[in-house]
Amino acid sequence: MPTYEYQASTDTACDHCREVFEVQQSMRDEPLTACPQCGAPVQRQVSLCAVSTTQSVKSMLSDKNLKEKGFTKLVNEGGGKFRKVT
Repeated sequence: MPTYEYQASTDTACDHCREVFEVQQSMRDEPLTACPQCGAPVQRQVSLCAVSTTQSVKSMLSDKNLKEKGFTKLVNEGGGKFRKVT
């Protein structure tokens, strides 16, 4: 379940919502509109998410993997010229 960050949008906020606080919610849930402790209006903040992959970046960008996935890899040879690798 995703974790969303909220912060109060008014000066009358309590200690809980004056700073950013986190809430675990389903993606289907409506965003909070009020602090659960004091009722002050809150807004959802844009925040970073953690992404995990089972492959390393090196193996994802390998020539073999790129070719299997249908990508074309070009190598810069200088002077505005590129050479196709995969």
